[in-house]
Amino acid sequence: MNSTEAVASSATSKSAQTRQRILDAAAEVLSRKGYAGTRLSDVAQVAGVQAPAIYYYFSSRDELVEEVMWVGANRVRLHLAEVLAALPEDTSCMDRLMVAVDAHLRFELQLSHYATASIRNAGHVPEQLRIRPAAEEALYSRLWRELFAEAQQAGEVRADLDINMFRLLLLGAMNWVVEWWNPRTRSLDELVATAQAMVRTGAGVA
Repeated sequence: MNSTEAVASSATSKSAQTRQRILDAAAEVLSRKGYAGTRLSDVAQVAGVQAPAIYYYFSSRDELVEEVMWVGANRVRLHLAEVLAALPEDTSCMDRLMVAVDAHLRFELQLSHYATASIRNAGHVPEQLRIRPAAEEALYSRLWRELFAEAQQAGEVRADLDINMFRLLLLGAMNWVVEWWNPRTRSLDELVATAQAMVRTGAGVA
């Protein structure tokens, strides 16, 4: 690589880092303030850039919000798929469901502003901003549908259970946690254990 190429590569890398910093800042602000309360000036302050610089990377506030929402949905799906793939082959279907509950809640509440922002604002952003994130959410929902279908086929989930309805109720309940959970009153471990017990008791075979 000659000096000109090296300079160009360094500039590209710096630009990518700045874009990522802006995205990270937007996810943090969006997770805290919501769509209506998110201002580019707040994002710029968290990112450590001037507000006009954001327009170099994103044409509008809505484009930035859409990207955060998509990244949130994409990352939680990839995270769950990775966690499940790492399990031993002989892991029972019910235990895979327990791991999935744990992975979802910890990622949502502890590991990712993106996931929190995506979940918290899904019903508040304009419809046109929902199209791309919704496609990722559908893939994520399919992961859960497969987990429940496999567990039911294996006889580890009640045969009479409407697994589609139960899955939607479970995901809705876990997503709503971002609105009410207070780590000062209940630990994340307690929350996860309660959600897991809900699945075992409500869906498992007695």
